[in-house]
Amino acid sequence: MAISLSTLRSALGAKRSKRRVGRGLGSRGTTAGRGQKGQSARSGVGGLARLGMRSLMLATPKMRGFKSLAPKAQTVNLETIATKYIAGEYVTPVTLMRKGLILDKTAPVKILGNGELTVAITVKNCLVSASASEKITKVGGTVNA
Repeated sequence: MAISLSTLRSALGAKRSKRRVGRGLGSRGTTAGRGQKGQSARSGVGGLARLGMRSLMLATPKMRGFKSLAPKAQTVNLETIATKYIAGEYVTPVTLMRKGLILDKTAPVKILGNGELTVAITVKNCLVSASASEKITKVGGTVNA
């Protein structure tokens, strides 16, 4: 006999019919696997109480608004960069961490335009604000975000 999609069958004993509990005394005994009395033995119990979601519902904040789970960018101002870097140096998350300006080299870094820049620097792998980018290019530096 040739095997085709119409002749495929599951193995013997592989499929069982769904157990229908709580449909009378002959189906599954008197309590039907629900134990004795109490809220969970009754019909119409809400899913929150039954499925252990009550603690989750209580723990979630109820105030309106949206809080992003994305990591916040570490900010560095141009005035601090001007004091720590000399002309021609690269500004990357690794060098910023070495100089003690940020705490984590893997988190995003954004350079803000507060202060004046006097040295030409090259910015790599950092987010840069529009005003900071303008000030960096004005003194002869480059921005490669």
